[in-house]
Amino acid sequence: MIETFRKDVQRWVVPSGFAEPSEVTFTKTIRLLYNHPSLRLMFWFRLARWCKAKRIPALPGLLYQRNLRRFGAELRLDTPIGGGLYIAHPVGVVISPDYMGENCSVISAVTVGMRNELIFPTIGDRVFIGAGARVLGAITLGDDVQVGANSVVIKDVPAGGTVVGIPGKIISIYGEKQGSLG
Repeated sequence: MIETFRKDVQRWVVPSGFAEPSEVTFTKTIRLLYNHPSLRLMFWFRLARWCKAKRIPALPGLLYQRNLRRFGAELRLDTPIGGGLYIAHPVGVVISPDYMGENCSVISAVTVGMRNELIFPTIGDRVFIGAGARVLGAITLGDDVQVGANSVVIKDVPAGGTVVGIPGKIISIYGEKQGSLG
């Protein structure tokens, strides 16, 4: 839990970047926790997951409910979410994938969850999900995918892809244009 949370803190030490592990000190961590509610959300989420893994009764559910009431964010406790998750504005965020990799960024009012069946998305490392986006169903977002604001993604996106629109269309992969949106 501590190592994963340290990765979360690294995302807040350097704005729009990744700090070196040596830059994460106790004093900086306390200061960041005080100044950033999103980082407090991640602390309570990591603690709840740790409690659940240790089979501590009732506490994981209480912490989950606390996050929902206090921060307006719903993060499913049985989902493995890698370190470095950056949630810019937690209100209205629902994150419920089968798996989420490391160093992902979620802006605000994002939903990651099921579509028609009880099957959830798989999200790779370093994925960016823009404000208001929806990532739904049994799909996979590869590493380094960027999802545009208000997009609705219901199909797989390969590594390095950029997807925008409703329904989401891949417009580029690692900077290669994929065609017109018109």
